[in-house]
Amino acid sequence: MDALARHTRPDCAKTPLLSIVCPTYNQEAFIAQTLDSFLAQQTDFSFEILVNDDASTDNTARIIAQYVERYPQIIRPFYHEENQYRQGKPCVPDLFLEARGRYIAFCEGDDYWTDPRKLQLQVDFLESHPDYVITYHDAMAFDEHKQHGIQLQGDLRRDASALELQKARPISTLTTCFRNVLTSMPPELQIRIAPLNDLCWWSLLGAHGKGKFMAEIKPAAYRLHAGGIFSMRSDKRKLHMSLQTASSLANYYNRLGNQALYEHFLSQSVCLSLAALSPAHKVKAMLTVARNVMVNLGRRLRQATRKAYVQ
Repeated sequence: MDALARHTRPDCAKTPLLSIVCPTYNQEAFIAQTLDSFLAQQTDFSFEILVNDDASTDNTARIIAQYVERYPQIIRPFYHEENQYRQGKPCVPDLFLEARGRYIAFCEGDDYWTDPRKLQLQVDFLESHPDYVITYHDAMAFDEHKQHGIQLQGDLRRDASALELQKARPISTLTTCFRNVLTSMPPELQIRIAPLNDLCWWSLLGAHGKGKFMAEIKPAAYRLHAGGIFSMRSDKRKLHMSLQTASSLANYYNRLGNQALYEHFLSQSVCLSLAALSPAHKVKAMLTVARNVMVNLGRRLRQATRKAYVQ
């Protein structure tokens, strides 16, 4: 462990260039491996680790305290006596406000990184490409029995335009390194009403630049287990969380007056709503939509005909 920590080159006299943000809850079986993967990063810059324990009822907080005692110049712990997530008060993005780094890397306490060059490669790219706001790479999903393959496939394994980020395209969250520009979340995007908050982060980051996919970085490890906040949800619950988030983003961009993004997320909401319906209700809803479209189209045609006649 001590040999790993020497690679981080801590320097309390300097502001760290990068902050690693790590939320955790009841992850005593995993948090040591996660922190070790941070400490194993080989960089020519200093970084800090912000680890937030959300009132764990197991030994997670004790393990974090042991690491803090050994690496007080690197690890900054945040402990809660009452669980904040259940109260709709997630540690992020408040934890982003605590970050002193110019860049933020994110990884939850049950996942880990496998490439010791990860942060160096990502920061080097962002330092030399000011038109990019975020970098990301592959992640391998696995459980106690086997690997389940790369998280994102096909067209998602490439760079993202600023507009694609604003449209909240999927990114493996545990692989990201982005500019420290996120402050408070807009009221429409609070986690109580937008539960897939990382998609909201990507959308907000899109206002600041593009996204870079870095295939040369080894896949991070995305752990599937019974305590996972999202991975072990039922398909029905995941669908509902996606619907809530898309609706929230539609409301946000409607308030901003961005009609294109408002309609994009509105369309997503409609599609997700249809997907959530039973077959019988789905047919009924689609017939209602078709009827409304024909009525509105007829009304617009009549209005256009009247205007032409008056002229």
